[in-house]
Amino acid sequence: MMNLYSGTTCPFSHRCRIVLYEKGMDFQVIDVDLFNKPEDIAVINPYNRVPVLVERDLILYEPNIINEYIDERFPHPQLMPGDPVMRAKARQLLSGMEREIFAHIEALEKNAKTADKARQVIRERLIELAPIFTKQKHMLGDEFSMLDVAIAPLLWRLDHYGIDLGKQAAPLMKYAERIFSRQGFIDALTPPEKVMRR
Repeated sequence: MMNLYSGTTCPFSHRCRIVLYEKGMDFQVIDVDLFNKPEDIAVINPYNRVPVLVERDLILYEPNIINEYIDERFPHPQLMPGDPVMRAKARQLLSGMEREIFAHIEALEKNAKTADKARQVIRERLIELAPIFTKQKHMLGDEFSMLDVAIAPLLWRLDHYGIDLGKQAAPLMKYAERIFSRQGFIDALTPPEKVMRR
């Protein structure tokens, strides 16, 4: 059985939980208190971070790698495009989102001096994405994909992080509501995450 060591409020762990629930497979989530991590996290992950996926002898600790592994191991429903060209484009978009958006989350989580700048950068990048959703249902078109999985935890936490996107992001927020209504997303929420959004 797969075991996912998951931070109860960690947006990157949230991604992995969404994928597991979308797949509807047999797994166990081991909740980790981010402020009081058990010592075995540092043993299984040299970076002492969550999420960590353990399956028999396999240990994975990067959220995108964990999610692609789960997607390949349990191909239904498929979350990465089947076509190699579209899959490469999806990976490239995801890599860009990691650098331009998700890299700033840590500053918000730690309420660092750079948190205001991080909020501004995330806000600008998300507003740039909003027009996509006037033309298509999801990040890659009509099908729910790994890109939707990646951005959903951030969109859920906008209030929590103090990010107000304003009216120009209305298409993005309508898209977010569609994602939030998916059963896999709902099932993946932990009790502390449920109260993050007003």
